[in-house]
Amino acid sequence: MIFVIDDDAIMAECIKDAIYGDAELFSNAIDAMNRIADGIIPDLIFLDILLDGPDGFTFLNELVSYSDTANIPVIIVSSIDFSNQDLSNYGVVGYLNKDTMTPDDIKGFVNEYCKQRY
Repeated sequence: MIFVIDDDAIMAECIKDAIYGDAELFSNAIDAMNRIADGIIPDLIFLDILLDGPDGFTFLNELVSYSDTANIPVIIVSSIDFSNQDLSNYGVVGYLNKDTMTPDDIKGFVNEYCKQRY
């Protein structure tokens, strides 16, 4: 299972379409955390940082505060360039720029990180 958390519905659908797999879309961090609280632990998360309500950094802080979710790999999807920042302590394993990413970029992360879990 892959979570896509982005308040831009079109962007979220584009990411989901590129995944070709089992993905759940969330328009905010609260709904995603509630789904995790229900026992659905994703294998990978694509996360927008600039969300309505709690932002992506709030979500990351919450995620790493629990042992069962601290090691979920997270790909930041944003128009803001975070590539020079080390966010690995928050489970961030990669970055996709919304302005330049391609479906192959998305598939590459899915193949790399979901393969490792099985």
